[in-house]
Amino acid sequence: MAKYSKLQTLQTIKETGMVPVFYNADLETSKKVLKACYDGGVRAFEFTNRGDFAQEVFGELVKYANKELPGMIVGIGSVVDPGTAALYIQLGANFVVGPLFNPAVAPVCNRRLIPYAPGCGSVSEVGAAQEAGCDLCKVFPGDVLGPAFVKGLRAPMPWSQIMVTGGVKPNRENLEGWFKAGVTAVGMGSNLFPKEVIAAGEWSKITALCKEALAIIQEVK
Repeated sequence: MAKYSKLQTLQTIKETGMVPVFYNADLETSKKVLKACYDGGVRAFEFTNRGDFAQEVFGELVKYANKELPGMIVGIGSVVDPGTAALYIQLGANFVVGPLFNPAVAPVCNRRLIPYAPGCGSVSEVGAAQEAGCDLCKVFPGDVLGPAFVKGLRAPMPWSQIMVTGGVKPNRENLEGWFKAGVTAVGMGSNLFPKEVIAAGEWSKITALCKEALAIIQEVK
């Protein structure tokens, strides 16, 4: 069961402006990364459903966050069907993110008052997702669609709350481009978690990257 309310979750994502996106099959590595992000100021974190037994790692990660990291809101990503959404909601997911919009996922999340941020690649998909009750829509893949897409979408639909994922980088030029276009938040994956940093266990570098990215976001929002 989600620890945080829908309003708390959405407000936290809006206030911080960034949701790290991460997957690792090893629980201890995942805990270290989550803690590093927390120390860097992150308060909404997306663990992705990308490997066998990912749900087992996720369940333990939620328990760890609830016990050791007050205020850290953990959600699940890479969800494409309602069964998977229900499984992770049972394990404590506070929000559900997908690479695509599946209308059948929305009622599962809505019933439990959990935000569903589906991946949308067109104005019509964003509109359909909003009609299904999705307050926050994920524009994906961001590196393909670009900031101009977000700006163009929000011109006739200024109420839209957009989280862009894909190609987001922790530097001023990239982040300023997205926030000037009108995004509510960015999802950031591999650029926030360099493989060599994870392999070396240099958690302080992840903390530093998070702090730097969040500081830039606060300036350019």
